[in-house]
Amino acid sequence: MRDHGTTDPDPRLELRADCGQCFGLCCVALPFARSADFAIDKDAGRPCPNLESDFRCGIHTRLRETGFTGCTVYDCFGAGQRVSQVTFGGVDWHSGTPERARQMFDVFPVVRALHELLWYLNEALTLPAARPVHDDVRRLLATTERLARQTPEELGELDVGAHRQEVNEVLLRTSELVRAGVGRGRKKDRRGADLMGARLKGADLRGASLRGAYLIAADLTGADLRGADLIGADLRDTDLTDADLTGAFFLTQPQLNAARGSAGTRLPESVERPGHWTSQG
Repeated sequence: MRDHGTTDPDPRLELRADCGQCFGLCCVALPFARSADFAIDKDAGRPCPNLESDFRCGIHTRLRETGFTGCTVYDCFGAGQRVSQVTFGGVDWHSGTPERARQMFDVFPVVRALHELLWYLNEALTLPAARPVHDDVRRLLATTERLARQTPEELGELDVGAHRQEVNEVLLRTSELVRAGVGRGRKKDRRGADLMGARLKGADLRGASLRGAYLIAADLTGADLRGADLIGADLRDTDLTDADLTGAFFLTQPQLNAARGSAGTRLPESVERPGHWTSQG
């Protein structure tokens, strides 16, 4: 297990997708329906027609203009390369039996869920205010890493929901500790709130809990989200132009990729500014 000391590189670097080491699992294992995000219907286990024989996307540079915006938003947290190269030892779904291929497709979302939890747990260790729960975080981090290393058969029987619930209890306590030290006054609790299309331009959301909030198409232009908990918040088409997300935590790259923003949007160091933001004006 990695030593999570402060001198180590950020472990979350290993939780970024490396498509060159994956057998195009997200393009095969996952289903999608014709919508604003996908130009076609596709069943789980059926390869996307844009997937080429070398497991690369034939329209990778044209995904948005060809109606596959959903592909540009998705991120597997590095699960694709783990399942391809470690769990199944580098044997792709073409080379094995149909049963083995189905097993690979079933295991992929399980490992993806575990890797997402690893992202949150690793981030929790970077938050000084959460030191009172760091021992619990390290314990759950070790358990999650062990679960992700299991055999295909073991992963197929894993109750991810039960493990996620245990992790979430510690992440919730982490949130409370971190937000307590942000600014002054009562912290806004918008957990699970329906804020779809809400007009929150310039809103003061410092230290707010936006866990699981629905912020689809909300206007957060210039909003102050410093120190806000964004775990599970739905940011599809959310306008983050010139918003300040400095110190916002449990924010993932897929969430950010689904939103809209600008060069003036201030972001935590753990995420990258989406390339499509530069063309949004």
